[in-house]
Amino acid sequence: MRVDVSEIFETLNEPQRQAVTSESKNQLVLAGAGSGKTRVIAHRIAWLIKALGANPYSILTVTFTNKAASEMRGRIESIVEGDMGSFWCGTFHGISHRLLRMHWEEAGLRKEFAILDSEDQFRVVKRVSKSLGLDDGKWPPRQIQWFINKQKDECRRSKDVEVGDDYFAEKMNEVYRAYEELCERESLVDFGELLLRSYMLLRHNEKILQHYQKRFKHILVDEFQDTNEVQYQFLRLLTGGGCNIMSVGDDDQSIYGWRGAKSENINRFVQDYPATELIKLEQNYRSTETILGAANAVIKNNQGRMGKELWTDQKEGEPISVYSAYNEDDEARYVVGSIQNWIGQGRSLDEVAILYRSNAQSRALEEAILRESLAYKIYGGLRFYERAEIKNAMAYLRLVFGREDDAAFERVINIPPRGIGAKTLDLIRARALQNQCSLWKAAEDLIETEALTPRASQSVKGFMSDFEKLNTETEDLVLKDLVDHTIQRSGLIEYHKKEAGEKGRTRVENLGELVTAASEFESDPQDETEATELKFFIDHAALDAGDNQAGEHESAIQLMTLHSAKGLEFPLVFITGFEEGLFPHKLSIEEPGQLQEERRLCYVGMTRSMEKLFIVHAEMRNLYGSETFNPPSRFLREIPPELTVEVRTGGNIPRRPTRVKSSQPGEVPDTDLKLGQRVSHEVFGEGVILNYEGQGPNARVEVSFSSSNTKWLMVSYAKLKSL
Repeated sequence: MRVDVSEIFETLNEPQRQAVTSESKNQLVLAGAGSGKTRVIAHRIAWLIKALGANPYSILTVTFTNKAASEMRGRIESIVEGDMGSFWCGTFHGISHRLLRMHWEEAGLRKEFAILDSEDQFRVVKRVSKSLGLDDGKWPPRQIQWFINKQKDECRRSKDVEVGDDYFAEKMNEVYRAYEELCERESLVDFGELLLRSYMLLRHNEKILQHYQKRFKHILVDEFQDTNEVQYQFLRLLTGGGCNIMSVGDDDQSIYGWRGAKSENINRFVQDYPATELIKLEQNYRSTETILGAANAVIKNNQGRMGKELWTDQKEGEPISVYSAYNEDDEARYVVGSIQNWIGQGRSLDEVAILYRSNAQSRALEEAILRESLAYKIYGGLRFYERAEIKNAMAYLRLVFGREDDAAFERVINIPPRGIGAKTLDLIRARALQNQCSLWKAAEDLIETEALTPRASQSVKGFMSDFEKLNTETEDLVLKDLVDHTIQRSGLIEYHKKEAGEKGRTRVENLGELVTAASEFESDPQDETEATELKFFIDHAALDAGDNQAGEHESAIQLMTLHSAKGLEFPLVFITGFEEGLFPHKLSIEEPGQLQEERRLCYVGMTRSMEKLFIVHAEMRNLYGSETFNPPSRFLREIPPELTVEVRTGGNIPRRPTRVKSSQPGEVPDTDLKLGQRVSHEVFGEGVILNYEGQGPNARVEVSFSSSNTKWLMVSYAKLKSL
């Protein structure tokens, strides 16, 4: 018997209601930017439970960040007004981790396998590479790490990689094979392995596969355009039993191709799932009509789109301000001046975002912001569990939990310094390789056989003895006290206190915050595995370090790359560096697929803006140590001119100065230039000066070049020569 669910519809528009109440087995919801996709997923789950009587136990929801998973669960519980109990909601990595913990034996793992985050994986790759005699200079471990992760994203073990006659790929795969063997031997699982091994578990174990196919009657996937090959195949297996699946995504916002995401998975979904119902969410609740018109105009130039057009019932809004800067310093000055105007109107800093294509662009912006004493934050900087002092403390905790964790052993054997050098560590590694054992056991063997120098033996023995004492001292402690005691006994506090200035103090404060995190930590009551609270805490830290979502906003200007901006929104947005060669990036211009992703990135950046959008480009830019002269981005030309306004400025406050007409004879004040004069430029060639504004070195002149369009150039940078 169905209950009254009218309240579910109160905040939904018609397409959203259609998606929420659909009776189709397979749904593809094409959700445009700001169209309320999270609302649809949450209300769909509420509908399944309240209207159709579905058990939360039978529902699986996949998100792309831990933060999104937590918010999703909270939103659903507020709608259904109850605890969701055994409802599974998490990232692909989180769900895979849960499966492997429950089925460790069938997955070919030890019960207490260790998760390697990115830096720990790098250390292991470097260790394996060295054992094979490879020179780091010729075979960079980071590149090998990327190769390994790419193969795993594509569902390939080393035995499945086809290298052909490619010596480079053959050598990379040799390291991959040795890396696999080491991880298998030591029961280590990196992030890619979480996904690949879970997929293999389902693929090769019919009993387990059938269990989850029967359990999950409804699967909902958010950000479907960001799925990679192994994630797609994982879903194909789970849904093979005939469950209902709702995939929510936007092919126009697929911007992570560089890390394995496949935008074509949306098209594959329609082909692989028969009779898919396609629902488009096109009403935008975020941006003005002007911003949406510009974004629609840009993205329509991409080929192979499924097609949609955002619209809004909000006001038209201000035109998009386009500023042509002299160089990156002028660009930064203009952006900061515009922000000060915003603040002068009673608005706040945390409403402002500055977006850029490359991290290298932030330098000039940061300097300009600091000069005006404005607060700012680099969004997506080092998160808590990625900080060196926290990773050191977590490595100590991992060794307290189990001595077989080689990555943790390597990280802290000489932190704080104990006089254990690289030579000693190399001997331990060699013995571990020889005996096919852990580094801890190898160290014990070296001590017992007196294979180390007396000094090295004493240092290693002291390190290991300290851990044995630590294990005894913390045996009956609750998590908070265990973490606190481990940090104190490790010597990390005193070690970081010796660091000069703010850096050392901050590190010590962060270690104190780790104890606070432990005191507030609660393991998942619905987790169906048997593990200690310490193990849950260690795994939580590793998974959090791998999450792509940055922390909460502070009251400050947000600086970030365009990639980092996805999923966020701000009343005021600046997109800087809007130039050919920078955006779109020069490496993408010649390749149609990459150029289309750059255009999607532009679309994402524009639709972050709620009220006001600025687009800024520079005529000359000093980037990567050299001066470049690039024309404005082709994306700017794709925006209808009636939606933009060109801004000129003579100072920090944006304004439209009166231009001097070319029909008026005269010299450009305090320069050797005059109207009508023929000049040459080293990049643009010969031209004629038409207009000017300002005076002296800060003057700008408008020059009509025979080889290109008319350009405004700053006198002090243009280096114009009189003809």
